[in-house]
Amino acid sequence: MFKLLKNLKWQDYVFLLVVIGLVVLQVWLDLRMPEYLGSIIGELQKSQFGLEVDINTILINGGYMLACAVGSLGAMIINGFLISNISSRFAFNIRQKVYDKVQGFSLAEISRFSTASLITRTTNDITQVQMVIVMGMQAIFKAPILAVWSILKILNISTAWSAAVGVAVLTLIVMIAIIVVLAMPMFKKIQTLTDDINRVTREHLTGIRVIRASNAEEYQEEKFSKYNNNLTKAYLFTGRVMSILGPGMTLIMSGLSLAIYWIGAYVVKTPTDFANMMTFTTYAMNVLMAFMLLIMIFILMPRAIVSAKRINEVLDTENMIVSGEYVDENLNSTASVVFKNVSFKYPDAEEYVLENISFEAHEGETVAFIGSTGSGKSTLINLIPRLYDCTEGEILIDGVNVKDYKLDNLNKKIGYVPQRGVLFSGTVKSNIDFGDNNADDETIKKSISVAQATNFVSRMSDGIDSKISQGGTNVSGGQKQRLSIARAIARKPEIFIFDDSFSALDYKTDRKLRTALSKHTNKATKFIVAQRIGTIKDADKIIVLDNGKVVGIGKHDELLKKCSVYKEIALSQLSKEEL
Repeated sequence: MFKLLKNLKWQDYVFLLVVIGLVVLQVWLDLRMPEYLGSIIGELQKSQFGLEVDINTILINGGYMLACAVGSLGAMIINGFLISNISSRFAFNIRQKVYDKVQGFSLAEISRFSTASLITRTTNDITQVQMVIVMGMQAIFKAPILAVWSILKILNISTAWSAAVGVAVLTLIVMIAIIVVLAMPMFKKIQTLTDDINRVTREHLTGIRVIRASNAEEYQEEKFSKYNNNLTKAYLFTGRVMSILGPGMTLIMSGLSLAIYWIGAYVVKTPTDFANMMTFTTYAMNVLMAFMLLIMIFILMPRAIVSAKRINEVLDTENMIVSGEYVDENLNSTASVVFKNVSFKYPDAEEYVLENISFEAHEGETVAFIGSTGSGKSTLINLIPRLYDCTEGEILIDGVNVKDYKLDNLNKKIGYVPQRGVLFSGTVKSNIDFGDNNADDETIKKSISVAQATNFVSRMSDGIDSKISQGGTNVSGGQKQRLSIARAIARKPEIFIFDDSFSALDYKTDRKLRTALSKHTNKATKFIVAQRIGTIKDADKIIVLDNGKVVGIGKHDELLKKCSVYKEIALSQLSKEEL
C-alpha cells in the first residue's frame, strides 16, 4: 500500500500538509465545544442549588460553541475537496501506469496474469485503493489526534472515569483484532473470485455464437452460477463478520455511558462536578469516535491492501521484451530477414517448441510456412515482431538483431495480420488508418482494393466512413480478415506477416488477393503461414515444419519430390493431376 502511495505528486504532498493542518484545527475546535458545554450546564445547574444563573455566560459560551461548530464544518468541507483531488489524481496516475505497463507486456506476461485479471486490477483494484484514500485519509490523520487529545483531556478529570474508558477501548481493540483476523484472508479470495467472474462473463460474451449454436446456455449458466455462488458466499461471510461492528460499538458506547453515570452517582456533589461529568462523557464519546474512525479504516484497509498488492504485482513485473536502441532511418524500402539457429521454448516450459531453425528471406521474396497443427508455424513468425523473444540463436533484419531495434521502429517495418482478424469500434477508415499509419483517403481506398474489400465496403451505407462495432461484430469473418489485411497494406511496410490470414477467404478471393498483393507489394518481403497448398504453392520459398523442426525448404515442385511431409499434406488436399 505504502509503495503505491509513492506515486503521489509533490502537489499532493502539499495538499496533505494542508489536510493535516485542517484536521488539527477541526479536532481543536471539536474539543473546545465540550468545555463551553460544561460551562453552560454548570451555569444551568446553579438553579438546582438555589444559586443565580448568569444568562450572559450561557449566551457567550453558546456563541463560542456555534463558532467552533461552523469552523469545524468549514475545515471538514475543505478537507473533503482536497482529499477528492488527491485520490482522483492518484487513481488517474496508477491507472495510466498499469495500462502503460500492460501495453509493454509480451504474450508471456499477459498469459501469466490472464486478460480478465488484468482488467480487474486496472479497474476494481484501483477503485478499492482510491476508496481508502477518499474515506480513510482524513480518518487516518484525525483518529489518532482526536484519541490522544481527548485522552489527555479526560485524565485530568477523574481516575475512575478514565479507567472505565480504558476498559471500553481495550474491549473495542480486541473486537477489531478478531474481525480483521477473520476477514483479511477472505478479502484476498474475493478479488480472485472477481477475476473468475470477469473471465467467465468475457468468455460468454465473446463466444455467444458458439454457445447458442451448441445449445450450451445451460452449461454456461451453471458455470457462471458456480463462481457467482462462491463470490456471494465470500461476501456473505465478510458481511456477517463486519456486521458484528455495529451492535458491538453500540454495546460498548452504551456500557461506557452507563459506567460514567454509575460512577457519577458517587462522585457528583456540586454543579461543578456535574458539569465535569457531562464534559467527561463528551470527551469519552470522542475517544470512542476516534476508534470508530479507526474501525472504518480497518474495514476498508484489508481489501485495499490486497488490491494494492495485486496492482504492485503488475507494476513490478519485469518486461521480458525490452526495447533496443537501434533506429533504421531508411524505412519503407526493402528488408531481408535471417534466422540463425533459432530455438524457442515458452517461459517455465521444459521442451522446446522450435529447434535450430535457420533460413534466409531476401528482399521481395515470399516465404511460406506449412506443417501440421502444433508444428510451430505461428510461434515462428511471432518471433519476428518480438511478440516472443527466441530462447537461443538470433533473428536479423537487414543484418541487425531484432532485439537491438527500438520497438516502435521495428513495428514500423512490419505489417502484421493475425490468424483472427481484429477490428476496433470506429469506422472502416479508422480501422485501416490505425496507429501511426497517417494514411490519406487515396491510400486507404487502394489498400481496400488490394485486399479485395471494395465490393462490400462500397455497399455499406457510408463507404469508408461506415461504422464498425466493437470486435467487428457487424461484418463477417472474411470481411473482417480482408479489412485487417488492408490495414497492414496501408502501413506500406518492408515486411508482411500473414499468420494464416487467408483461411477465412474462399479460393477465388484468396487467389485474387494474393495476385493483387504480389503486384502491389513486390518489393516487400512476405511471410505467409497457411494450411492450404493452393495459398503457398507459388511462394519463392516454402518451409515445412514438423514438431518444431524444419524438415524441408524449397519450391513447391522440389518439395513434392524430396519432402515426404509436404507431399503427404499436398495429397491430402489435391489430387495428383491437380498437383
